[in-house]
Amino acid sequence: MTLKDSYIYTRKRFVTICKTLKTEDYSVQPEVFVSPPKWHLAHSTWFFEQFVLSEFMPDYKVFDEDFAYLFNSYYNNAGTRVLRPNRGLMTRPTVDEVYAYRKYVDEQMLLFLDTQPSETIKDIITLGIQHEQQHQELFYYDIKYILGHQPTFPTIENKIELTEIEQPSKWLKISEGVYPIGHDNNAFCYDNEMGYHKVFLHEFEISDQLVTNKAYMEFIDAGGYKNFNLWHAEGWDFIQQNDIKAPEYWHQIEGKWHYYTLQGFQEVKPNQLVSHISFYEAYAFAEWKHMRLPTEFEWEVASKQFPYGQLWEWTNSAYLPYPNFSKAPGALGEYNGKFMINQMVLRGASVATAEGHSRPTYRNFFHPEMRWQFSGIRLVK
Repeated sequence: MTLKDSYIYTRKRFVTICKTLKTEDYSVQPEVFVSPPKWHLAHSTWFFEQFVLSEFMPDYKVFDEDFAYLFNSYYNNAGTRVLRPNRGLMTRPTVDEVYAYRKYVDEQMLLFLDTQPSETIKDIITLGIQHEQQHQELFYYDIKYILGHQPTFPTIENKIELTEIEQPSKWLKISEGVYPIGHDNNAFCYDNEMGYHKVFLHEFEISDQLVTNKAYMEFIDAGGYKNFNLWHAEGWDFIQQNDIKAPEYWHQIEGKWHYYTLQGFQEVKPNQLVSHISFYEAYAFAEWKHMRLPTEFEWEVASKQFPYGQLWEWTNSAYLPYPNFSKAPGALGEYNGKFMINQMVLRGASVATAEGHSRPTYRNFFHPEMRWQFSGIRLVK
């Protein structure tokens, strides 16, 4: 697929996955960590306008001077912006105006792509495409949270569903040794994957499958959320303060567990993978099983031997730079580096990840209390 074809496909995909939204769905922000769908659509468009068209297209005229302020996310080098908690307060611009913005930028981008831009500019456009794919996945997290906390549990047309596990899990043995870690070819990667290096690993065994709902219900029934001995002190405080007794979206009705999915509200399926788990919960479950979570390096080495991609998988690794990590100058250097503090690494992909967006070296990261992303548990012993 050419760069132009990839751009067209990615931009159309976002419009397609939003097609069954109602107008009222576009501007809702029930929590600080949730961004409204309208904001995602506009922000991913602003990225191309800000970092490609305004920089490199002669005589480019921005669609609206206010949009850089409204739809910048965290790029301090790109100027001031609406604070994240206030994204849901914007009823204007309208949904129609945001789609008009996307159309305008797409028309200009397609003209620009025909001018044979340099390899450096192509790299920025590729980053913009990858950035939009990230926001398409974030859209699924956010719309599930928006709809899953409404009384009638509405849904949208989608294909986001976990498959059920039919075979018992197996343990894969990884030998002690020195292993290479990180990105080592010319394909796209984020800067946090670079710094190809080697690590020493002790022998370990890792499950070829993620933890199921059935196994997690056993943890709940055994009093897992009541036993402080299983939890980090911070995790214990978190579940106490927020009255957490089960994964996100779970509800107990007449003694049976139910959950909200993007297919609707239904009884929990025992053989599906447990999802919407915080790092704190993943750690406590592993403690209860007398096991542990893999490090991100163990995960990367072992990933060649098991399937992954249903859920992002918590690791026991803090999000830190690899050796010789360096940030790009200016706003694009803010993409990853400044977040390397107080976050944990997740590996793999999820059913909401755009096709081709992940790879074994991909380093996702979230604060340990976050549960709204599509996250699960893989055990090591």
